[in-house]
Amino acid sequence: MGNAMRSVIAFIPSERCQRFLVGDLKEMPLDRTLDLSSRQLRRLPVAACVFDELVKLYLSDNNLSSLPAELQGLKKLQLLALDFNCFEELPAAVCRLPQLSILYLGNNRLYRLPRELRQLKELNTLWLETNCFTVFPKVVCELANLKTLHLGYNQIRSIPKEFGRLDELRSVWLAGNQLAEFPPVLLEMDFLAVIDVDRNKIRYFPGLSHMQGLKLVIYDHNPCVNAPLVGEGVRRVGRWADSTDDDLEDDGSKAASETTAEVVEVHPEEQ
Repeated sequence: MGNAMRSVIAFIPSERCQRFLVGDLKEMPLDRTLDLSSRQLRRLPVAACVFDELVKLYLSDNNLSSLPAELQGLKKLQLLALDFNCFEELPAAVCRLPQLSILYLGNNRLYRLPRELRQLKELNTLWLETNCFTVFPKVVCELANLKTLHLGYNQIRSIPKEFGRLDELRSVWLAGNQLAEFPPVLLEMDFLAVIDVDRNKIRYFPGLSHMQGLKLVIYDHNPCVNAPLVGEGVRRVGRWADSTDDDLEDDGSKAASETTAEVVEVHPEEQ
């Protein structure tokens, strides 16, 4: 049967149809990984929650908008992929997974995050791109072990000063938002290695040469009149990225009138 038949069956809440979509969940997978992606699921079978030794659970590309409370029984789960679904709110059970370190929530309908998210003490990678956030979710600032944050393609206009508390953060991806200025709090986070503010509304970039840990800054597709000055060895992706810092300082007005340089678009992949 094709995808069309799968879609029809997914609307019928019978156990027989669920078995057709996910198979018989009787034994713990040997690699402790369960992949139920792209099954047109509208609900997660409770049978998937009995494998309390699971380490990775992939539920990407379904029609899920809720999860059963039994999910919180997966106490050893380290990776949970919920991207490309229909979540408007993060299910409470997700916040009760004590060993969760990687959480994919991109391409949903989220507009806020619950305060309970701060209970995920081990979380180090969080993907929230392509959702409906208009305000930065401040609870993210309480994830002390966060190392990578993907928050691109929302409608966020500013980053709160509390964001500076994230001492372990190394990469922040903010492309495709509504930032009118380079977030001042990022200037104080000189341990950041990657900053992506591509496709925003930033007109002026402050100097970033004091950021000793910086390795990559992506600032393309902004209406900027200058390129950020960076330290030696830092890669820039954006207008005038190939110019020297001296050229930019001596003749910024001339550079502003020149044709946009061609650059290679960077598509980050989690290592």
